[in-house]
Amino acid sequence: MMQTPRPSARAADQMRQVSLETGVNKYAEGSCLIRFGDTHVLCLASVEERVPGWIKGSGKGWVTAEYGMLPRSTDTRTAREATRGKQGGRTLEIQRLIGRSLRAVTDLAALGEIQVRIDCDVIQADGGTRTAAITGGYVALHLALVHLVELGMLETVPLIGQVAAVSAGLWQDMAVLDLDYAEDSTAQADANFVLTDARAIVEVQATAEDRPFAEDQLSAMLNLAKKGIGELVLMQKAAIDAAGE
Repeated sequence: MMQTPRPSARAADQMRQVSLETGVNKYAEGSCLIRFGDTHVLCLASVEERVPGWIKGSGKGWVTAEYGMLPRSTDTRTAREATRGKQGGRTLEIQRLIGRSLRAVTDLAALGEIQVRIDCDVIQADGGTRTAAITGGYVALHLALVHLVELGMLETVPLIGQVAAVSAGLWQDMAVLDLDYAEDSTAQADANFVLTDARAIVEVQATAEDRPFAEDQLSAMLNLAKKGIGELVLMQKAAIDAAGE
């Protein structure tokens, strides 16, 4: 039992309230509005019948992502990156992470020379925007691929698994799951875990914010992440199934 309550008053292994709403955009081939507590991210999947030049002719497809935070997604207005003429390093790092995560469960050869672009726009940020984007982005991708099957462009959905992401951290020397901003900004350590539905690791990003942490503490965070991913993949499946009804 924790000696000091989390700022969110949640149990150490308790996630924020999560919801995944599909069909939120009538133009995108796949869409999902995901909410991790007060973090809200709109994920849209767009199908393009072309691939980047470096992969053209290979018979393989591509899945990529773009990520951005809307000007009032935080407590103060942040200028659009387009007005500055370039994307920041954090934006580039996160959108590459989203793309890598989604490609990890996509059979690019079975996709054929089709590109699916996932746009992840943060409407409201309260910590965990990248983990929400990956989790919602998978749902949008899955729905877009189902759409291609329905159109006869693909025989089957070219996915080899599910992928989701969640954060964990150290608060008062205790491992806790799914940090919001108040917890993340004062945590001793912060980690983002990207796992498949089989709990295989796609990527781990872990940083000591206060002092170095021990291997057993990393293991404790990973175990919490596995629990969170287990909950998220069930929510993803439910959202996808509901979209097909």
